[in-house]
Amino acid sequence: MLEHLRDPFKKLIEPIAKALIAMGLTANAVTIIGAVGTIVAAIATGVTGHLFAGSVVLTILVLADSLDGSIAKLTTGGTEFGAFLDSTLDRIADWAVLTGVIIFFLTHSDWWYDSTNTSFPDYTSRVGVIAAMVSVMTSFVTSYARARAESVGFEVKNGVATRADRLVIILVGMAITGLTHQGLWLAIAMALLAALGIITVFQRIFEAKRQMRVGKKTYRV
Repeated sequence: MLEHLRDPFKKLIEPIAKALIAMGLTANAVTIIGAVGTIVAAIATGVTGHLFAGSVVLTILVLADSLDGSIAKLTTGGTEFGAFLDSTLDRIADWAVLTGVIIFFLTHSDWWYDSTNTSFPDYTSRVGVIAAMVSVMTSFVTSYARARAESVGFEVKNGVATRADRLVIILVGMAITGLTHQGLWLAIAMALLAALGIITVFQRIFEAKRQMRVGKKTYRV
């Protein structure tokens, strides 16, 4: 849903990319720095429970994720290995963000546990953990479905929740929870993310089936 904003945003950050090039940074170096930063920030956010601050830092890192592509375009024009490295590290970063959410749900039960009403346990954390685990699966399968379809000559990149959409849902859920100190909001965000992720997986499966039935190759390297 947010993919149409990618090109205008790349034009916006082009001056930053030029500054990084002047500092001697390569596209691959920026890719690695961004991925490591995201992993550290995501895990630290889950452990400390500082969700609002974590969401701000992660938002900056996510927005900077396009810098490597801009640097590549301005220098080498992009390489096959660069594209491979970027896609691979994106999967690790996605895992780290959702792992941070799971760690938060498992270690900060005080955000939703009501000690005055022990006869009715709160299942918020359980729902959040399960939904986040489902979201880990759908994020990987969504990317795998596209890559597998491309390997046999078909382009499948449709779906209601692309990577950008998924990250927005997670970060907004984290920010609202951090501000309100109510874990319910993050659990709702995870449930929404899981539902949209499942829908996206099936959308790509059905689209691949449709294209393969037609038999006309749609992906060109």
